Amino acid sequence: MLRPLDRRTFLKAAGVSLALPLLEAMNPALARAATVAPPKRMVAICTTLGLYSPSWFPKTPGADYESTEYLDLLKDHRKDFTLFSGLAHKGQAGAAGHSSELTWLTAAQGPALGGFRNTISVDQVAADQLGYTTRFPSVVFGSNIVMSQSYTGSGVMIPAENHPARMFSRLFLKGKPREVERQKRSLSDGRSILDALMSDTQSLHRHVSSADKEQLDEFFTAVRDTERNITDAQAWSYNPKPAVGVALPDDISDKSNLLGRIQLLMDMIPLIIQTDSSRVITVMIHDHRTVPQVEGVTRAHHFLSHHGKEEGKIEELRKIERELVNCFGDLLTQLKQKKEAGENLLDSSQVLFGSNLGNANAHIPRDLPILLAGGGFQHGSYVAHDGKENAPLCNLFVTMLNNMGIETESFAQSTGALSW
Repeated sequence: MLRPLDRRTFLKAAGVSLALPLLEAMNPALARAATVAPPKRMVAICTTLGLYSPSWFPKTPGADYESTEYLDLLKDHRKDFTLFSGLAHKGQAGAAGHSSELTWLTAAQGPALGGFRNTISVDQVAADQLGYTTRFPSVVFGSNIVMSQSYTGSGVMIPAENHPARMFSRLFLKGKPREVERQKRSLSDGRSILDALMSDTQSLHRHVSSADKEQLDEFFTAVRDTERNITDAQAWSYNPKPAVGVALPDDISDKSNLLGRIQLLMDMIPLIIQTDSSRVITVMIHDHRTVPQVEGVTRAHHFLSHHGKEEGKIEELRKIERELVNCFGDLLTQLKQKKEAGENLLDSSQVLFGSNLGNANAHIPRDLPILLAGGGFQHGSYVAHDGKENAPLCNLFVTMLNNMGIETESFAQSTGALSW
């Protein structure tokens, strides 16, 4: 007979603890039958410089839509997401072309104009309702700066965490400060925190089912992989750059490794969900001033987004955006590979991906590229709303909140829930 484990069970050693995923042993009902549904989660990812529409949107709607250049990169997940066009917030022509970054999750009108005050973002509505059901009511990530799209009820921005290693420490290195620092040094030396927890992990394996053992092995592998990726990324900051015989472009800096930073964030999301450390996660991809380290790209992402329909700029822009879509696809793959209570993590996690700009070239915050994956919805189609009289994106937000179990009739500019 399995010994029941508390849902908040941690592995502990030397003053450090590691949160565990949901196991059958944590709920005897799960061991008898997978009748207890896992909690619902919300993930929102915004690439603030838009997505090149001809490479993103299909020409015809429906379940049999013809794929596009970018959607081909997500072909393994076609049945796992719904693509939308014709969604937007009203009144997004703000003080500058990119002011709508502030309001993608809030829909407040006139962003950054005189007297503007932002309103609560949809993720924080969910976080406020859930409270400290989890260690973190929400996790707010940024690819490069502390600016975020998450706002409190009083319109105050929640700073983004843009250091995955620091978030990893907050998630997994729990204990006395001196011991946490020791474990951080161990990570820098390439030693896993799991090594310090070895006796606990061996003992745990003896008291759980075969299904739990498989899930634990999968989880521990993910932890080790994430540790390795973070320490590898940290190591590069200490390595001298190769001599190339020519001067490096002035606009390339350490932050130019946009894709590396984003991938580390994508790797963190499944671990946060699997350990139930938070059920609300946002990621803001912000890259206005750097030349991303993408083969064949020589100009800044922001500059390329204002391509003026020049083929050379569009070609480089598409190279960047293909890599961004690949990072998103990798997140979906990871979520589908990880199991919980007879489902995969994507089944219980609704993942919103899109942008605050429908046409970044002209700073147009209309007809936004919006994709919703997972969450238990019926997926596999392209839903096209009126391209001129856009439907409220907030209607989708209402649907997402209700999917979280947060009964909601309206949010910001909504006129009801969005169905498809």
